[in-house]
Amino acid sequence: MSAEQRVVVVVGAGPGVSGSLARRCAAEGWHVGLVGNDETVLADLASTLVPARVERRVADAADPHTGGSAVADLGRRFGRIDLLHVNPSAYREADPMHLGVEDLLDDVRLGVGALLVAVQAAHPYLRPGSRVTVTGSMAADEPSAAAASLGVQKAGVRNLVHSLDATLAPEGVRAVSVTVRGALAREGTFSHDAVGDALWRAAHQDPAAWRSEVPYPA
Repeated sequence: MSAEQRVVVVVGAGPGVSGSLARRCAAEGWHVGLVGNDETVLADLASTLVPARVERRVADAADPHTGGSAVADLGRRFGRIDLLHVNPSAYREADPMHLGVEDLLDDVRLGVGALLVAVQAAHPYLRPGSRVTVTGSMAADEPSAAAASLGVQKAGVRNLVHSLDATLAPEGVRAVSVTVRGALAREGTFSHDAVGDALWRAAHQDPAAWRSEVPYPA
């Protein structure tokens, strides 16, 4: 691999925002690693990333064994990870009076735990200049009572990003969440491609003025 050949690993990869970010990286000449729980979804996404070199792994992103092993295997295969994007979250229609504790913990395991699993597994392959990005949401600040667990996940994952950024910064690795302040749509400001571009820009912030949370739109 060329010393300049960069690698993105997308955890929770699918046809939405994460797919748009993967395509943006592929268009820039990066190699792409995809982790998700549905082989058909991963294969469909991989087919849009030509001519990039693409590796895909089917795994439960929140499981320390399967999810962590998938990320670590991609790191070994590519030899490095320049951008780790973690996308999973769970949407469950249940207000706080109808949300079971076990359901809440299952959702947090995916929406927050997957980030911890991915970063710990990727760590040996991160290098100075590597970045970790997360798709955040205004649900962290303005939770919907009808989907109470989503707000908990988004608040938790944002908090974890701040901690990861502070921990990894001495190594030259930075983390950032992009707080999407609107509903995703097919077109316009909140289209998948527009949010994917916002994630790309957040990963390429000036290190001297780094922010571990970036609102979108600014």
